[in-house]
Amino acid sequence: MDSDSEMPVASDEEMVDDEDYYYYSDEGEGDDGDASGGGGASGDEDVSAGDYEGREAEGSDEAVSTREQRYIVLTEKDISERQEEDISEVSALLMIPREEASVLLHHYKWDISKVSDEWFSDEDKVRGIVGLLMNGTDFHNLRKLFWLQLTCGICFEGYSSDMMSSAGCAHLYCHECWEGYISAAVSQGPGCLSLRCPDPSCSAIVLQGMINKLGKHEDKEKYARFALRAYVESRKKTKWCPAPDCTCAVEFVSDVNYDVSCNCTFRFCWNCTEEAHRPVNCDTVSKWILKNSAESENMNWILANSKPCPKCQRPIEKNQGCMHMTCTPPCKFEFCWLCLGSWIEHGERTGGFYACNRYESAKKEGVYDEAEARRERAKHSLERYMHYYERWASNQTSRQKAIADLQKAEKEQLAKLTEIYGIPETQLKFIIEAWSQIIECRRVLQWTYAYGYYLEDKVKSGFFEYLQGEAESGLERLHQCAEKDLLAFLPFSKHDTTEDHPSPAEFGEFRVKLAGLTSITRNYFENLVRALEDGLEDVQCAGEAATSSKATNSKKAGAKGKVAKKQPSRSSSDHSDDTWPCERCTFLNPSSADACTACDKQRY
Repeated sequence: MDSDSEMPVASDEEMVDDEDYYYYSDEGEGDDGDASGGGGASGDEDVSAGDYEGREAEGSDEAVSTREQRYIVLTEKDISERQEEDISEVSALLMIPREEASVLLHHYKWDISKVSDEWFSDEDKVRGIVGLLMNGTDFHNLRKLFWLQLTCGICFEGYSSDMMSSAGCAHLYCHECWEGYISAAVSQGPGCLSLRCPDPSCSAIVLQGMINKLGKHEDKEKYARFALRAYVESRKKTKWCPAPDCTCAVEFVSDVNYDVSCNCTFRFCWNCTEEAHRPVNCDTVSKWILKNSAESENMNWILANSKPCPKCQRPIEKNQGCMHMTCTPPCKFEFCWLCLGSWIEHGERTGGFYACNRYESAKKEGVYDEAEARRERAKHSLERYMHYYERWASNQTSRQKAIADLQKAEKEQLAKLTEIYGIPETQLKFIIEAWSQIIECRRVLQWTYAYGYYLEDKVKSGFFEYLQGEAESGLERLHQCAEKDLLAFLPFSKHDTTEDHPSPAEFGEFRVKLAGLTSITRNYFENLVRALEDGLEDVQCAGEAATSSKATNSKKAGAKGKVAKKQPSRSSSDHSDDTWPCERCTFLNPSSADACTACDKQRY
């Protein structure tokens, strides 16, 4: 999905029976056609490992290259190296120690140009703001007089000079007090990166060298992590991976398609850091997640499925057919479900236990219209939301199952196939690619339901549902082929022999089918994502074109106008449906059209 480059055209040999394909694309896998000949053409039962060389689906390297152009995944080592390079550059430029350069960069959000501009504009002002003393107090000679007793400014105990330290100012504190002061600051969070002298009137900053010298081991590690995180979080084009326990960051170098994949395999949107959600935008995802977790749907359910007790106003749900309702203790008020009147006044004279004459007559007079209409609206809204939410959640579950199946294929199935057919695991990548495509398509299909929920245009909604249905049926074919058809080539038990399995030629045919379905499904979903991200503009364009065409046809025959190109006629038997989707823009065209009315692409 990440690749923007066109894929090679699939060969005829790749195509299996027509019923196995729901969408024919002019973008496929180029070399897979040669692979199909391995099974049936030669009639050979043994397929050597060499016959499978070069048969892996093409485009993987191109996709990786495209991803690398859009973003760069940075490990902690990469981040640390970049941080050290910036510190070294500023240290050399300003001719100051590295520790001071690090403090300056942190204060100015690691903006080297801003640091240099401010420094050379007014060095004294910058030093005062940051807390870097021009000429710090020199205790080197003082420490030689180790017998000299000094008083700690915190605990007021006497210590020798070698047991006292300062942040470069004149305020001395014992090492034990410094350790406690540093530990308390680090425990409060990243603010410790701007830690100042304990004296309230002093602005001298505590450099990292003192942290490393006097802090506890765990405090040193936390301080270093805070410094690393601050470096990443201060950069506009770099963000941490939101996956639990992941220590990588992602630098985004493009301006489109925010979906990125970290080294931990977690895919997320770089813009909002939620899980990858193409084709819907970040605002839609935010609204959908909020709706799924909000109490508003609970209130809708209560409104649609209950009525308030006339006495205590507690919501009551009707769970039986009788209209005689009794509120829960301590209220215990008995009333009619339809008219909400006291049951004492009801009985045979009002229609019995399953009807209410008072309600029917009052309804004719319009007494209950607004309340019933409000309840019906809530019920309809709830049913519509549940329709989309259940399918959204179902695809999410299927995606999690596909991830587990992918891991199983990598750990077990490839090794078993290698043992049975003698094919190296490196040449069985088409199975891994199929599962990877299933996972990605499940994610896209999942978010199309959130897209559909907020799609209000009825014309576009109909076309969207058609495209979604085609995508769903095509993905099911690929999923079934990867999940069930593959089982025929795997041993059912440890006692299975090689003779019990299909021949290598049949496995070659299976490979062609699975690779072909993977390619076609990938192409369809890429087109679907592009169409949805463009807001299904082709529907609007087609509507305008149809309106314009009608206006042109209504003119007099003698009016000047463009002459449409004559298209070759085709019999109605060539088309199994009344419509066909364009392979380039996925626009739905009438079966009689030989070219797409939205993008002019020829059908054949």
